[in-house]
Amino acid sequence: MRDYLDFEKPVAELEGKIEELKHLSDAGDLNIAEEVGRLQAKADRLLRSTYAKLSAWQKTQVARHPQRPQASDYIAQLVDDFVPLAGDRLYGEDAAILSGLGRLRGYACVILGQEKGKDLQSRQVRNFGMARPEGYRKAQRLMGLAQRFRLPVVTFVDTPGAYPGIGAEERGQAEAIAKSMQVSLGLQVPVVAVVIGEGGSGGAVALATADRVLMLEHSVYSVISPEGCASILWRSSDQAKEAAEALRLTAQDLYRLGVTDAVLEEPIGGAHRDPSTIIAAVGDALSSALGSLKAVAPGELRQQRRAKFLEMGKVGLS
Repeated sequence: MRDYLDFEKPVAELEGKIEELKHLSDAGDLNIAEEVGRLQAKADRLLRSTYAKLSAWQKTQVARHPQRPQASDYIAQLVDDFVPLAGDRLYGEDAAILSGLGRLRGYACVILGQEKGKDLQSRQVRNFGMARPEGYRKAQRLMGLAQRFRLPVVTFVDTPGAYPGIGAEERGQAEAIAKSMQVSLGLQVPVVAVVIGEGGSGGAVALATADRVLMLEHSVYSVISPEGCASILWRSSDQAKEAAEALRLTAQDLYRLGVTDAVLEEPIGGAHRDPSTIIAAVGDALSSALGSLKAVAPGELRQQRRAKFLEMGKVGLS
């Protein structure tokens, strides 16, 4: 069963009628196949027009869609001979971050991916994609491995943010996130990140401090969630729609601002409607990025990456 978002209700009604008709036999003067084709064309037009003018809040909803492909889906389709590696060698394993070695389109890589889970049980295991300090320290360990063996790093970003629980804070959550950024900035191997869903706060930046940061068309990336921002500014999460607009969190906004490097077009109706197509497109984009970065000298890579992030947010003085 497909999950529909609030703004997709007209499409849901049409597609519901189509499913009903498909279970009927031709009767009387009604040609079922012809009617299904007419309704399908209407639903496709409506879906296309709806997704052509999504607001920032609606894009946030699409980015969080429960059926949107996750890091594990990208790894399964794109990475050959994936060998998972677990643990930070300091405290324990964090299932919110998938990590390991594999071959992506011919490139031997270190793979890191944030995973939210797909049902209640797996979401609890993955902590809804909110990593604890040990997750970020595991990422640091894998980045060190990449540096040692001269392997590029590929990350899939999809998290509402780092876990804010007491235990995580006691174990140094902020330090772990900052250290992950520091380690990534110091690497002399290519680093490519893809925001595949929700890029929330420092928990996302920890895995997106990269030479190339790609975003899916309907993904979002922000210092805080719209609900969190609204709670601070308006003392009510009811203003989340207004906050989403103000945050400039869409892929298009961030590309214009120079925070990200490319926007990858999704299938009409979002990545969840055609996972295989978007995963293949991400694979092409990653292969292209890795190919271009491969030619850059190690020292130059690090220098360019540092300069890239230092330039973000600069405001010219007149």
